[in-house]
Amino acid sequence: MTTAPVRDARTVSIWDAAHAADARRPRSLQTRLGASDTICSRRAGYTLAGAERSNEGDKRAAILGTYIHRGLLEDARREYNWLVERTVADDLIRGHVDVVQLDAATASRLPKRHRPVEPAEVVTVEDVKTKSARVWDRVLRYGPTAAEMRQVLLYAGLLSTVGFSDMPGQRYLHRLGPIDVQRIRFRFVCRDTGEEHIQEFPFDEWSSFEARWWVERVVDAESVEELRRDFDGPGLSPVCDNCPFVKHCWPGVAPGKPAQTILVHDDADREKALAVYVRAHERYRVSSQVKKKVRAMLDDSPAGVYGENKLGWSGGNDKEEPDVQAMVDMFENADLTVPMVPDVPGMVNTLRRAGMAVPLRKAAGQTTARSISVTRAPSRP
Repeated sequence: MTTAPVRDARTVSIWDAAHAADARRPRSLQTRLGASDTICSRRAGYTLAGAERSNEGDKRAAILGTYIHRGLLEDARREYNWLVERTVADDLIRGHVDVVQLDAATASRLPKRHRPVEPAEVVTVEDVKTKSARVWDRVLRYGPTAAEMRQVLLYAGLLSTVGFSDMPGQRYLHRLGPIDVQRIRFRFVCRDTGEEHIQEFPFDEWSSFEARWWVERVVDAESVEELRRDFDGPGLSPVCDNCPFVKHCWPGVAPGKPAQTILVHDDADREKALAVYVRAHERYRVSSQVKKKVRAMLDDSPAGVYGENKLGWSGGNDKEEPDVQAMVDMFENADLTVPMVPDVPGMVNTLRRAGMAVPLRKAAGQTTARSISVTRAPSRP
């Protein structure tokens, strides 16, 4: 009797299944612009043009966020009867709103089984965002990014002008018509700790029109290349590193060179770039000096909460280094040969003290780091 060979489960990564499932999701295959695709003008343009997605990027954090997002919303739907993952669309854009919380007046127009357990004070459009602990402090300080704000404004704008889409599963919502949205809300959840942070803003109709104009500008562009890159490019922006269209957006990069080199074509571009560098360097110098002064001022301050900021200290511990004599004793006790490696720094110092040149050779395959030097050009006669 023979049996079929069994594949060793240790050779299979569970992420292979996760990535395969993610690649089949409608969002990964769509060519119509969605509100969540309005991160970057040029990226949105490539989506509309149906460009090939040639860069997979590292999607593990995004996939984990999707799982958490889906689970939290489904539980909220079951417990609170919130309206979650509802479709809104018009002839320009479409999207899936994470949460719509209806006020009592609007909820009363729905069948009882579809009404929320607890109506909201005003109609609120909510977006749930999962974040890592690495950026959590920035979220607490500065809230949503411009792209995140634009996404929710598009959702709220569609609800206030068109209402819910007419499609199976939500026709009872479509019959409500345009909704009087009064508030937008961001619910941030830390993927590492589970901490929850909420920020709310009054719905501003003009800001919604501005978000829509952003999309119209992308749609009306004659070519994708005329749309701006809203981020700094691969190597400098995680958004670009994980963009599926990065090879289209940054073509013709010489091997081993930064992608940003394609932005400089002639001496005029170099002149502009150097002027920007000098201005940025001066701002950095001033801000760096301010930070050094404040750091010195706080050196004797205890950890604690002071106003909107929390002060903490790390380090200050005794440094440890290998105990050479103890290691020699251990080698000898174990009958191991004590390595007699030449003391290169000591030999160099001895030669220099004797006034002798230190012999050098090229390190195979290694080069020194390139440093930029920008100084004031001499005055022209």
